[in-house]
Amino acid sequence: MADLSVRFAGIHSPNPFWLASGPPSNSGDQVMRAFDLGWGGAVWKTVGEPIVNVCSRYSSVDYGGRRVMGFNNIELISDRPIEDNLREIAAVKKKYPHQAVIVSLMVESKREVWHDIVKRSQDTGADGVELNFGCPHGMSERGMGAAVGQVPEYACQITEWVKEVATIPVLVKLTPNVADVRYAARAATKGGADGLSLINTINSLMGVDLDTLLVQPNVRGKSSHGGYCGPAVKPIALNMVSEIGRDPETAHMPISGIGGISTWQDAAEFLLLGAKGLQVCTAAMHYGYRIIEDLVDGLENFMDEKGWKS
Repeated sequence: MADLSVRFAGIHSPNPFWLASGPPSNSGDQVMRAFDLGWGGAVWKTVGEPIVNVCSRYSSVDYGGRRVMGFNNIELISDRPIEDNLREIAAVKKKYPHQAVIVSLMVESKREVWHDIVKRSQDTGADGVELNFGCPHGMSERGMGAAVGQVPEYACQITEWVKEVATIPVLVKLTPNVADVRYAARAATKGGADGLSLINTINSLMGVDLDTLLVQPNVRGKSSHGGYCGPAVKPIALNMVSEIGRDPETAHMPISGIGGISTWQDAAEFLLLGAKGLQVCTAAMHYGYRIIEDLVDGLENFMDEKGWKS
């Protein structure tokens, strides 16, 4: 049987499948349930100053009888207190020492604020941090998320700030909402990042309800642009992962591939195009955490058929 264990940016994981930062990794109970079923790691839902989330905040595109071909959300970062998140992260890591636990972070662009949250995060015993430079909605208006990822100089500077105090690996999550993703990837690399994660969600409007004439999702008659993900974004994600993997300035960087991974075949495509690890969110929301069984079994069987040991 093929060995699926990986060492990503110095972080060991029993398999390459991690929950991506999002609703399925928003609490200790959720992450522990996922680990019990076999997930190799989890990137905690982005931690930062508590905000207020709205409802409804999700909508989907269905096509040809297939549900959730594309998925859109206007959800912001974790609306739970930072202290609660960090306490649960510490508890999960203590109980599951062999699974990878990564803390996703997004705070205002001030050196001292980044220093503080990074120090507090690594005090939990987490294996790494992931800097969220990709969220296209809600936080970019505050100079965070995609507002950082779209300006290479900002991406480099904040990565440098984080590396000044980080004692654990630092991953940078990139936005696809740019003309050329290589510039942000090069900037994060220059800033000292230990790995790159991509893609974050794509800026989008999901459509208009022709009966009510309201943009979806509808929040008391109003809506907003949000982040698009799910199976429909996979070709875009594959292209961007490949771009970074082929770029001489970033080819040495470990890449965590994200975007529309729903099956072991999807996972294999990302790995073949340069990813060293994988993150899944929408499929876990749609089908449940138990899809990890099919992902692991399918990838193992595929590798066995090819004669690949690791």
